[in-house]
Amino acid sequence: MHPDSPISATLVAWGNAWLAGHAGLDEAVDRLEHAAGPQVVSSEVTEVPLRRFLADLRAEGVSALRLSLPAAGDPLGLTGPPPFTMAAVDAGQAVTIVLPGRCLGLVPAPDRRGSSYSGVRWSAMPADCTPPDVPGLAEAEHALTTAMRAATDALSRAEGPGPGHPALRATDDGLAPGYPARAHRVAALTARLASVLRLADERGLTSGQIAVRGQALRDLDRAVRRARVAAHNAIHETRDAQARP
Repeated sequence: MHPDSPISATLVAWGNAWLAGHAGLDEAVDRLEHAAGPQVVSSEVTEVPLRRFLADLRAEGVSALRLSLPAAGDPLGLTGPPPFTMAAVDAGQAVTIVLPGRCLGLVPAPDRRGSSYSGVRWSAMPADCTPPDVPGLAEAEHALTTAMRAATDALSRAEGPGPGHPALRATDDGLAPGYPARAHRVAALTARLASVLRLADERGLTSGQIAVRGQALRDLDRAVRRARVAAHNAIHETRDAQARP
């Protein structure tokens, strides 16, 4: 599964909306299948459709889905164990499902069975229940703004010949009903910045300009991934705040 694929983020957003009562199970799964085709969940002993898998989790008492967007040297949203961490880093994304007394990790991969079938197979494996060290929404938004300003400054100083930087265009924020307005705003910004990062190139730059630009883009990518995770986990912040006396 390519790290740029939004499939894990989509499962987290619509799965949490379903758990919070803002969407039905059919609507949540339909969103996923519309984005990437049929979805199945496989383990060492079984393989079931995603719809049935989620329904069984609801009966077991699932309370939350959390997004992970790790990269080499930066296991964002992960706390182990090693098999889950390594699979998630290889995929560039994963989902952690919080259940009573245990957690379950899901890692997506393309599922192609012949020329006419294309979907997603989620590999299910044990996940550590230790809460990951990820930023809250306010912290992530501040860091993203800072990184964006620093990258703009660095890229303007390292400007080479050729086309300028692509403009930020309006895009779907990827979230679902029930998320706070701030999360939608941050998620929309990260989606636009992710598009810019995909389109960035180094044509026509000197070696020194490439170094400056590369570091700026790496710093921005790190801030974007953290802000995306914070936005998709923000529904838990809202629920926890409402639960406090």
